[in-house]
Formats: sequence, C-alpha cells, structure tokens
Amino acid sequence: MTASSLSFRLAVLFVIVGMAMGIGMAATQDHSIMPAHAHLNLLGWVSLFLFGIYYERRPALDTSRIAVIQVMLWSIGTVILTIAVAAIHLGYSAADPVAGISSLIVLAAMLMFAYFVFRPAAAIQSGPTMRMTPAE
Repeated sequence: MTASSLSFRLAVLFVIVGMAMGIGMAATQDHSIMPAHAHLNLLGWVSLFLFGIYYERRPALDTSRIAVIQVMLWSIGTVILTIAVAAIHLGYSAADPVAGISSLIVLAAMLMFAYFVFRPAAAIQSGPTMRMTPAE
C-alpha cells in the first residue's frame, strides 16, 4: 500500500471516530474530552489527509517504505496521544507521561516528514510531470 493511500484511509477512520466522539459529547452534554476530540481531528483527519496529498504528488516517495513508516508512526502516536489527553481531562493524571511520550512520537514523525519536504529538490521526482503524457 502506498503512503498516500494509507494516509487517506487512516484519515477517514480517524475523522469517523472524532465525529463519534463529538456526537457522544453532545448527547451526554459532557464535553470534558473536547481537547482529545480536537487532537484526534487535527492530527488524525487534517494532518493525515495533507500528508496523503503531499505523498500522492511525489510518486517515488509515495511508494517508499520510509513514507509508510512515517504515516504509521504518526498514526500510532496520534492514537496514544488522543487516549492520554482524554484520560488526563477525565482526571487521570497518571496519563501525563504517556501524553508526553506520545507527543514525542508524533514529533518524530513530523521531523521525518519535514526531512521529506526540505530535502534537496534533486532527490525528489516531481509527481505531476511524471504522470503527464502528451496529447495525441
């Protein structure tokens, strides 16, 4: 599976869970986990979708194992962070170190992505030009 395909699929799963969290908060009138809901939607839905767009436009990177690892690392960190933030806001202060560690996992994944974005242009094959064919 390509990094873009994995990113898009996980983004959709995360937004469904995030929407369910929002509906659950509205139904119970208990908004104590709102910060976890926000983290899940921003890190899970928005960021993963943007990663997917970036990877899709760079086919050589999209099919690389390292890009898939970056998406998986980001997703694992996001799940753990969301659960930890929810636990903290429900009064379980023991989840603080878990939130810290998972934040570092997410940061590591972002640093990987930053490397992909900022590495020399010669190292990246441009997506749109590779996919264009002359008209007949």
